[in-house]
Amino acid sequence: MKKIILMTWLLILLGGCSKPEFKGADISNGPIGGDFKLTDHHGKLRSLQDFKGKVVVLFFGFTQCPEVCPTTLSELKSAMQQLGEKANRVQVLFVTVDPERDSQKILAAYIPAFDARFLGLHGNAAQLADMAQKYRIIYQKQIQGDSYTMDHTAGSYLIDPQGNTRVMVNYGAGAAVFAHDLDLLLAE
Repeated sequence: MKKIILMTWLLILLGGCSKPEFKGADISNGPIGGDFKLTDHHGKLRSLQDFKGKVVVLFFGFTQCPEVCPTTLSELKSAMQQLGEKANRVQVLFVTVDPERDSQKILAAYIPAFDARFLGLHGNAAQLADMAQKYRIIYQKQIQGDSYTMDHTAGSYLIDPQGNTRVMVNYGAGAAVFAHDLDLLLAE
């Protein structure tokens, strides 16, 4: 009988230590992430530390993106709606990979059109290169006639309230995946 009780307690303790089952890729043990200093679309200098205590969604894109960026921002808007009041403990950060065109003014018009709580961040070339290295993203200008577009990593990172990068949600995963994984991180 003592063995059964001991085994039951052991199973309960082990169950409490299990990792959450994210729908996105669990990258909790990876070398991805780190602090940054970028300016938001209100002109305020921001760092990851400013959002300690919140779950952060970090997405890299550009305002003239024809599909990936508006789709992802729309999915995030829907995920925030699904979270209800819990969404107040989530901060979406859109980091532009096109600082030449995405000024503070452009970001201020574009990002809040999806959700007033979202922030657009921009920096100079060195700051962007630093972010790219920390978050293992790629971005590259592609000339198209007299203009250009930007190739860029299309996934989004979910960062827990302690500032640890935990999940990568692939492009097109959908609002339900974001809502599910954000809810798990909010419950920790």
